[in-house]
Amino acid sequence: MSFSEIYPVIWEGDRAILIDQTRLPAEYTTVAIADSDTMAKAIKTMIVRGAPAIGVAAAYGMYLGAREIQSGDRATFLVELEEVAQKLRQTRPTAVNLFWAIARQLQTAQATSGSVEEIKAALLETAQAIQTEDLQTCKDIGDNGLKALPKTPQKLTLLTHCNAGALATAGYGTALGVVRSAWQGDRLTRVYADETRPRLQGGKLTSWECVQEGIPVTVITDNMAAHCMKQGLIHAVVVGADRIAANGDAANKIGTYGLAVIAKAHNVPFFVAAPLSTVDFKLETGTEIPIEERDAKEIYQVGETRLCPDGVDFYNPAFDVTPATLIEAIITEKGAVKPEELKKFQA
Repeated sequence: MSFSEIYPVIWEGDRAILIDQTRLPAEYTTVAIADSDTMAKAIKTMIVRGAPAIGVAAAYGMYLGAREIQSGDRATFLVELEEVAQKLRQTRPTAVNLFWAIARQLQTAQATSGSVEEIKAALLETAQAIQTEDLQTCKDIGDNGLKALPKTPQKLTLLTHCNAGALATAGYGTALGVVRSAWQGDRLTRVYADETRPRLQGGKLTSWECVQEGIPVTVITDNMAAHCMKQGLIHAVVVGADRIAANGDAANKIGTYGLAVIAKAHNVPFFVAAPLSTVDFKLETGTEIPIEERDAKEIYQVGETRLCPDGVDFYNPAFDVTPATLIEAIITEKGAVKPEELKKFQA
């Protein structure tokens, strides 16, 4: 298996098939999703995760919810479809692609004339289009990222945080798409992957993807990044994003902000790779980005083993916001731009 064969969400027959990312890397298995409630649960419990992949899943969730609506009256159908949308919106508050995909599906429903059945058919077509478009977007991000990486006489070593690969998108990946393009372009010698506490997406998922592709990968704990940079092991950092404000402030998995501060201290360029659908132009700065807080169990327990004593309090924000001033460039499908240049893409 390679990146090109990793698709976290596909449509097969009359249902969506999701790779169960909670079981990787120990077990590769899939889950069939045939209704909107199950899709909402899959997003909430991180069976599917990564902002673009969540967007694709939500788009199919909207179709599944539409398929469950019994009324043939257009007005009634649209009211009930909004209820499906609200259910999906409540699953993950930070990833803007979720809201973008839902809004696009609602727009499709409003714009489609004809019968309710014709609207339902259009919703499935739009979900499939979102998936196809995202795959091409990721490939474009990878190619643009390759052009933006530091020009050095030797091959590069890159550091990434969390997972922004094929598993987090429709395929190929954003940050890991840049890695893949660098590998294919013979400009990469190794990837360093932060393990990414508390859910260990770097250690579990990024490393798994790299192994499938044959890309040399070294997993480090999150608190080793500064040491590795001081030793000259890292030429650049490339991460994904779940939401980017209009000024370029970027929300990504918790720990990204600290990594950006460390990179700045060591003069290591820090790149964010994300599609333009991840940019929320309604938000002026990152202070407006809602930060999801997840179950404390993610911190104090691994498997069946409890790590901390009873009576301890926990704080488990899933994301942090990296200020635009720490970001060398934001790599999009339209090219790599300085954070302050993002607004030129605003519709």
